[in-house]
Amino acid sequence: MTVTIDHLTPLLTGNTLYRQHATTLNPTFFTTLALGQTPSTLWIGCADSRVPETTVCHCAPGDIFVHRNIANTVHVNDVNAASVVEYAVTHLRVRSVVVCGHTKCGGVGAALGDEVLGGALDVWLGPVRELRRQHEIELDALPDDDARAVRLAELNVRRSVDALREHPAVRKAIAEHGLGLHGLIYDIGVGQLRVIDKDGKMKNGSYQSAQKGHD
Repeated sequence: MTVTIDHLTPLLTGNTLYRQHATTLNPTFFTTLALGQTPSTLWIGCADSRVPETTVCHCAPGDIFVHRNIANTVHVNDVNAASVVEYAVTHLRVRSVVVCGHTKCGGVGAALGDEVLGGALDVWLGPVRELRRQHEIELDALPDDDARAVRLAELNVRRSVDALREHPAVRKAIAEHGLGLHGLIYDIGVGQLRVIDKDGKMKNGSYQSAQKGHD
């Protein structure tokens, strides 16, 4: 006997509960949202299901404009990301743009090697693999693949922030109203966001700090 599972049921049930909870707390919640959006931040993050930006930042719908992809990567010729950035910066006039990487990232982990993944994944991860090769001496000096993955994630965030700085709309917004550009790493194991400094390292330390609470 074959049992058909309705995979939409948990989503629709969850939506009902969400609506009930939101309107109980604020009866005009959805009608207010429908009037428009004024997010303060553009968040460029990873598609990983464990890093939902509004949850980890304790924000509400309408607070953050979002673009997510594999390994939170900003490619120079990626029209998808470029259009999101332009809309957020020029039309929504967000005050800051954040690139957020994370520990235990599958895309970054795959970029540590050259295994053929097939199709679009190899093309997409090409720049991250090139970044790995550029920093091969530094990465090889680290104790294990976990440490190398964290460091590569940091470097990838820094590279993406640098790429954003070259976007015409971003350059204009920085000059005209001080748009902020920031890099973050989310440590999945402890649920904490850490800021990436100009050298592409977490301000509270790199691999060692990210591993606190894991040992």
